[in-house]
Amino acid sequence: MKVEIWSDFMCPFCYIGKRRFELALQKFAGKDQVEVIYRSFELDPEAKRDVDYDVHDMLAGKYGMTRERAISMNNDITEQAKSVGLRYLFDTMILTNTFDAHRLAHFAAKHGKAAEMVELLLKSYFTDSKHIGDHATLADLAVQIGLDRRETEEMLASGAFTEDVRSDEQEAGELGIRAVPFFLIDRKLAVTGAQPTEVFLDALNQAFASA
Repeated sequence: MKVEIWSDFMCPFCYIGKRRFELALQKFAGKDQVEVIYRSFELDPEAKRDVDYDVHDMLAGKYGMTRERAISMNNDITEQAKSVGLRYLFDTMILTNTFDAHRLAHFAAKHGKAAEMVELLLKSYFTDSKHIGDHATLADLAVQIGLDRRETEEMLASGAFTEDVRSDEQEAGELGIRAVPFFLIDRKLAVTGAQPTEVFLDALNQAFASA
């Protein structure tokens, strides 16, 4: 079975959904037969790499709400994250453009380390307050999972894996994906959003039974 996951590294529900899916996978009888493939999706392709405002102000401006309301919403998400063992620190998150982080994920996948890279990028943004649009930071993260620093730096300085990211995004458009996380199981069954673990488990069982 193949499970493709479209997500963005600055999407709070993508990390929560990923963890709920993983919890379901642990309970799935056919887990050893599941291949997980991570696909790229940018919530804001036009986002700048460096900004002088925080996530609360970004949400307030995007949705026309007060900063206090945005903080309250993010506090609610923090509690949801906590329920699956994740620690979100919205006050110190560094907003950026995630395109190069997506290129790095594809680079890691080429070296058989996609899962490690995706997890570390999400943790770095939501928990460690790292600037995942910064090339030096991305190179540091690559080294943490065993990738070569010089090769990583050369990749980031080039346009390598741009087409891989764009291909994932184009396919998302063709599949009608407008929000993430989006889970596609064997190209037959889709789960949208950070659904409860039981929903993911039911979907896996259903896809397995019809395989």
